[in-house]
Order: sequence, then C-alpha cells, then structure tokens
Amino acid sequence: MPTFSYEALDEAGKPTKDTIVAANTEEAIARIRSKKLFPTSVREQKVAKKKSGGGAGAGPPGTPGGGKKPKSSLSNISIGGVSRKGLTTFTRQLSTLQDAGLPILRSLSILEQQQKPGLFKNIIAGVHEDVSSGSTLSDAMAQHPKAFDRLYCKMIAAGEVGGVLDLILQRLAEFMEKAAKLKGRIIGAMIYPAVVISVAALIVTGIMLLIVPKFEKIFEDFQTTLPPLTLFLMRLSRWLGGTLYPSQMIPGAVFIVVGPFVAFFVLKFVRKTPLGKAIVDTGVLYLPVAGKLITKSTIARFTRTLGTLINAGVPILDAILITRDTTANYVYVKALDKVHDSVRQGESFAEPLRQSKTCDSIVVNMIDVGEETGDLDKMLMKIADNYDEEVDVMVDSLVSLLEPIMVVLLGAIVGFIVVALFLPMVKLISALT
Repeated sequence: MPTFSYEALDEAGKPTKDTIVAANTEEAIARIRSKKLFPTSVREQKVAKKKSGGGAGAGPPGTPGGGKKPKSSLSNISIGGVSRKGLTTFTRQLSTLQDAGLPILRSLSILEQQQKPGLFKNIIAGVHEDVSSGSTLSDAMAQHPKAFDRLYCKMIAAGEVGGVLDLILQRLAEFMEKAAKLKGRIIGAMIYPAVVISVAALIVTGIMLLIVPKFEKIFEDFQTTLPPLTLFLMRLSRWLGGTLYPSQMIPGAVFIVVGPFVAFFVLKFVRKTPLGKAIVDTGVLYLPVAGKLITKSTIARFTRTLGTLINAGVPILDAILITRDTTANYVYVKALDKVHDSVRQGESFAEPLRQSKTCDSIVVNMIDVGEETGDLDKMLMKIADNYDEEVDVMVDSLVSLLEPIMVVLLGAIVGFIVVALFLPMVKLISALT
C-alpha cells in the first residue's frame, strides 16, 4: 500500500508531521483523525522511477503508469508578474469548472489554453504537470509563490481535505474580489488629488524658475529696496534654480522632485528592520484622518481573511497564523500573536484583542458573541462588511474634504507669489507719482 506524508494539528493546536500507510487518501485522513489529529495536508509519497524508453511499467506521459512529461523550458521564464485581477478571474473560472464536475486536470488544461503567453500561463502549466504526476493541487500551487500565496494554498488544501474544493474556490474568489474592490476604491480616490497636486506643483515651479527671475531683473534695474516678502520669494526662486549660492551644486527643484522617491525608499528600508517597522507602523495609525482609514481597512482585511479561513474549515490556530502573516501592520501582527497564544492555551479570542486596544469595542464584543454562539466566522465576516462600508464612507468624505483644501492651498501659494511680485511695483508707481 502507498505511504502518505501528512501535516496535522493536535488537540492543543501544536503542528506535527509524520507518515502513514493507507490504501487511499480517504483512508489516510480517517486514520489520522482516529489519532485525534486534524490533518491540514495529506499527500502520497512519490516512488522514484527508473528512466527507461519503455517497458511494462511505461505508459503515456501524464498517466499514473507513464513517465513524467518534461517541463517546458518556458516554465523557467519569470518575465513580468501575475496580476491580482488575473488570479481572481482564474479562481472564479476554476470554481465554475469544478462545480460543473470536470476533473481538476481537465479544468487546468482548459484554463491554461485560454491564458495569454506569459508567466501565469507557464505557472498553470507547471501546476498541471505536478498534479498529473501525483501531487495535490495545494502542493503544486505552493511551488509557485509568485502567483499563489500561503493564504491561497492553505484554503485549497482545506478544500481538498474536506472534499469541497469548488465551494472553497468560490469563497476564495469572493474574498479576492472584495479585497481588490476595497484596494481599488482607495487607490482610485487618491488619483484625482495626486494628479491635481502634481500639475499644480509643475505650474508653480515653472513660475518660480521662468517668471520670477525676470521680475527680479526689473527690480534690480530700478534699484529699489524690496519688501521682505519679495526678498524671500527671490531667494526661493534662486534656490530652486540652483543660483542662490556660488557653491550650490544641485538645484532645489531636484530635491523637490527626487525627495518623495528618496523618502519612500528610505521608509521602505527602515521598515525592513524590526524596530523601524514597529515605529513606522505604529506612527501611521496616529496620522490625522489617514490613521483612521488605515486602521479600519486593516481591521476589515484581517477579519475577512480570518473569517474566510475558518469558514473554509482551516483550523483556527492555523488560520490565525496565516492571517497574521498576511497582515501588513506590525501592531496588528503582535495583536494576532497574542490571540494565537491565548487560543492555544484554551482561553478567549476576544480578550487579547481587548487588551491590545487595536480594535474598537464593537469589534471585540462581536467576536466575543461569535465565540459564545459558535458563529465566529459569520461574526468576522459581518465585521469586515461593516468596516468596508465605513472605509467607503471615509474615502468619499476624504475626497470631498481634499478638494476645498487643495483650492485653498493653491490659492494661498498663487496669492503669495502675486503679492510678493506686486508689492515692489506698487512702491515704484507710488514713487513715480
């Protein structure tokens, strides 16, 4: 009989790995559960086969008795990336094909054929080859982290173990669609102010570099004493043009253009260190307006992820760890670590969240009720839906607030330039009259 290697969790939530002999996957799962273990991954160990040109054990490539089809050289090409939209479409289509009763190999073959040439097409081909050679779908997908992250693979594994792969794929597609909608909503709302600010900055920089120096020459010809406001504008113009001091090597305009990119990469580098990540992620939560938006979107993401995993049948301790790993903010990572330790010790899920003060009381209370009623996954999804709506409202309000702020700010800048340039002219006209 074949030997199966498995990963499972015991009653205390501790992960364990071992092998077991069984006639098939179903019998292996039953034997594992009889040991009071919850299997999270079960796969048959491959038997090494000698290479041969034919023989009694040989068969067509891709069949159980045949040799493994060599992977195409294109599968090693990693040009470009896999878009979330493409992955979501693939998940939705695979769910539909599985719901229709098609074998998984046939489904993968169909989806591979309709993909455009590129990285994702090669990845699907690689998954198809691995599954045809005896790997589980989750294990085959785990070999391609560029497309299928840990959350995706764990949900697929839960669907395979529970025999509800089509349902899991459907839930996974819905989860990805909602996450993409929330992200797109926030990014879309930021495009308009970003474009307006960029164009306004270019216009103001053009005025400072091209128009203001001409006024400065006019004022020099009249040899008049300039007001402090005008002197400040002239010095700022010369700094932007790189002529403020003889030793100035780099124009100030370069700092303005390059500065945001430098700040972004420095911030990214700082976040790679544990201390830097802790400081930056804690600081952004206290930013005016943006801090609340980040908090609500983070809560919406981690509750939806956790609720989807629990609903899919992933053990709660494993689900918490996966959610923690997919949470970007350090503060919530530490909060989920405490939740994991509390649940592993048989204590409450909600209490560590309440003590961490990372979530509103309504979130903690709903999770507490979900624990008591046994509907934790449903409560988590309700929290996610509620916070998604609040994020939408906040984004709309932020956009509405940004428009008058930008008008006032741009008006103040233009007004400052106009006043600074016209004060000396008024003084000259007064002197002539």
